[in-house]
Amino acid sequence: MARMSEPLVQSSIQAYMYYQLKWFDESLPDSTISTQAGILYASFTAAQFITAMIWGRVADSPRAGRKTVLLIGLSGTCVSCLGFGFSTTFWQALMFRILGGVTNGNVGVMRTMISEIIREKKFQSRAFLLLPMTFNVGVIIGPILGGILSDPAGSYPDLFGNVDFFRKFPYATPNIVSSVFLAFATLTVWLGLEETHDVLRDGPPDLGSRVGAKLLKLLRSKFSKSSDGGYSSIPSSDVELEEGETAVKPPVRRYTQRLSFRRIFTRNVIMTFAANFLMGVHLGSFNSLWFVFLSTPVWDPQTSDHKRHLPFFFTGGLGLQPRSVGLAMATLGIIGITLQLFLYPQISGRLGTIRSWRMSMLCFPITYFLVPYLSVVPSSDSFPPPGPKGGVMIWLAILGVLSIQVMGRTFATPGQTILVNNCSPHPSVLGTIHGLGQSVNSAARTVGPMMGGVIYGFGLNEGIVGLVWWILSCIGICGILVGLLVREGDGHEIWLEGDEEEPSVGKPSGEREREV
Repeated sequence: MARMSEPLVQSSIQAYMYYQLKWFDESLPDSTISTQAGILYASFTAAQFITAMIWGRVADSPRAGRKTVLLIGLSGTCVSCLGFGFSTTFWQALMFRILGGVTNGNVGVMRTMISEIIREKKFQSRAFLLLPMTFNVGVIIGPILGGILSDPAGSYPDLFGNVDFFRKFPYATPNIVSSVFLAFATLTVWLGLEETHDVLRDGPPDLGSRVGAKLLKLLRSKFSKSSDGGYSSIPSSDVELEEGETAVKPPVRRYTQRLSFRRIFTRNVIMTFAANFLMGVHLGSFNSLWFVFLSTPVWDPQTSDHKRHLPFFFTGGLGLQPRSVGLAMATLGIIGITLQLFLYPQISGRLGTIRSWRMSMLCFPITYFLVPYLSVVPSSDSFPPPGPKGGVMIWLAILGVLSIQVMGRTFATPGQTILVNNCSPHPSVLGTIHGLGQSVNSAARTVGPMMGGVIYGFGLNEGIVGLVWWILSCIGICGILVGLLVREGDGHEIWLEGDEEEPSVGKPSGEREREV
């Protein structure tokens, strides 16, 4: 629920952001709108870049833990979402986007929690796949909600054309729905999520968990057929058991000392973060520019100042309306979750994490090279199209290009997460590593969209809409080259005095570097 909330909100906003920016100031040209869209997208990740490492350190602290950071992030995003929906100027919208990013360090914390639940490396590829799978569910739901619910007065004039609220705040409705989802996610995390921090997991449960346990017990007693039915907890301490039963002891900490911050940056950590940065630049830029490209008006030879001279000198977008933009963006999630369910586990299990990760990165340069040519495919704004063959052609072309991009993302994203997780030199800094990883990724997703928005606007003005996409293709090639220098770690490269061996994880003790 927590992981689904962020992409649901982000993708919902992107479905209509171009038109909301136009509503703020209808006199602005398309090049300025694309720049503002890049700034709005990047402001969230820029704020995350500043605070993600701090939230990682807070999550590593036994005074707070993982769950507290998640609750703060969800609550802050909820407030940010509501404020964005009721904004009437670009600067108000920007302020609330920054607020959401400052309070949200959730992705790194959730990755840390999964790695603490799943100790054995052979299960990591499936466990870490849960996050991008729920991400894709959010990417499916969010754009559809955003496209359907945005500007009700303009989209459904017969029903809502005379409602003052919808005319005054045309983009509040999808944000209200998103904030309700965020509030529900916050409540479920508070009631149902258990702390995984090594120091706190064996202590007394927090208030939310106690309330959740009582509610669950009440519901079970109310709906169970018999008072003694259902399951009982396995004993967690040495108690008297019946003959043949074995008590399960609580998990034991694998370390007693904490690695200093200056010793975190091993060679493999630096290489992994460099690959993470480059992938974040082109993925973040694609996510921010895709909806702008879909919404940019189609090239009109009668009014445009530029002529087409293929294969490189052409301009214009697809001219889709919010509902069609939402459908095109939801297609990303539909393709992604299908590949993750039926293709990723088999291929990743056969090739291994790092080989499948390296091979998947080949998809990105191909995608970015092809994207601008969608603007020269005959198009129609409706789907299914009422008759013109152009409608079928453009949607088939969109599907083909997205399939290549999502194929790469499906394998690269969980693979990158596993590599960041396993490059941690010591378990005591795992939360910090994920916080740093999110900071690096947020920095990339800040630089990429901001520069991408400017370059995209420049390309539109100069009649070369493909300029920014072909630059992204070059960045994707650089990411492939850096990926050759990354190796898969075991999460415990440096050993300190008092560390305990965990045979099921990583290499045998004799193959590890020990420092006492």
